[in-house]
Amino acid sequence: MYKPAITAGAIFAALAVILGAFGAHALKEVLQPDQLQTFETAVKYQFYHSFALVATGIIFSSFPFRQIRLASTFFIIGVLLFSGSLYALTLLKMNGQVGLGGVGIITPIGGLFFIAGWLMLLWGVGRKK
Repeated sequence: MYKPAITAGAIFAALAVILGAFGAHALKEVLQPDQLQTFETAVKYQFYHSFALVATGIIFSSFPFRQIRLASTFFIIGVLLFSGSLYALTLLKMNGQVGLGGVGIITPIGGLFFIAGWLMLLWGVGRKK
């Protein structure tokens, strides 16, 4: 078991539930439909990768390799960059900020970290013990 991955996954999942409920109830009244969809995408990807983190933490018991730990690190960075930037974009748009100051470029970088995490996980479980 790799406790940091499981802990991060549980924290991110709890936050995703909170943010999802906040979006469905409080933000539904103040956001435009496209803004709400962006927010929901952030929550969705945060949820997916929360589960990936918990799974990675469990998988580490059978495949205790550096690649598995790296996968969890990449998933954490991906959530922070991908979902975090989408939350920031939603907040900025909601407050009428036109110039987003490059925040939008962070989202695909977060997506690359997600991809790297999945590839590291694949590499790690593909190694012989």
